[in-house]
Amino acid sequence: MNEAFQFLFRHGYAVLFVIVFLEQAGVPLPALPVLLAAGALAGAGRLSLSIVLLVPVLASLLGDLIWYELGRRRGQAILSFLCRISLEPDSCVRRTENIFARHGVRALLVAKFVPGLNTAAPPLAGMFRMPLRRFLLWDGAGALIWAGTFCGMGYLFSAQLERIARMSEGLGAWLIVLLGGALAAYVAWKYIQRRRFMRELRVARLTPEELMHKLEAGEQVVVVDLRHSLELQTGGTKIPGSLHLLPEELDHRHHEIPRDRDVILYCT
Repeated sequence: MNEAFQFLFRHGYAVLFVIVFLEQAGVPLPALPVLLAAGALAGAGRLSLSIVLLVPVLASLLGDLIWYELGRRRGQAILSFLCRISLEPDSCVRRTENIFARHGVRALLVAKFVPGLNTAAPPLAGMFRMPLRRFLLWDGAGALIWAGTFCGMGYLFSAQLERIARMSEGLGAWLIVLLGGALAAYVAWKYIQRRRFMRELRVARLTPEELMHKLEAGEQVVVVDLRHSLELQTGGTKIPGSLHLLPEELDHRHHEIPRDRDVILYCT
């Protein structure tokens, strides 16, 4: 059994709690390998399976509760912050709002399996003033499903995982270099995509002050508000005279947009 398994065995539940809590708090640490390893150790009789399931649920609830309170107190500013640090800022908020609008509180059951939604769902629940008891119930159920899935996989395939761990010992430091290089390449590619998107956005961007000057000067412009309806329900302000529609409605509502004026798109 390699050093990673030995380290987890020695420090056990504390390592599991810290890694899961940090991931749920937004730190880019992968908890999935630790859940698999903990499940494998439980399958080998070195850790208790019930505690291995309980620890990540408690850590997840603690991290999510912090985001829930931040969302309840700070609202849209928290979602905006999360998506500014996201590798996919162009779709982070919209994807989260669409899933929440479609599935409601049930989205918490699968949130931890969906990148982006994992961190964004708890503050969104706080924004909508979801009762705390209801949030803890559904979020706890989602955390149990998530932890149970990966710990259960580690438990069932503990022998195979141990063989893989023994095989990886032969690679030694090269395995770390290989995994680190793959992760660095992925982050670099996402960063390049992000910069390209932000550069394209900057070319055609209009500041709120510039829009105000245009409106006050009586210029013939039409503002199309593309924000999700959930944002308007949580206290979002609407520009007077703007046309509100969703991006997916453009195909059948495009005729409502005047063709004889400059069109300004307002989104998250």
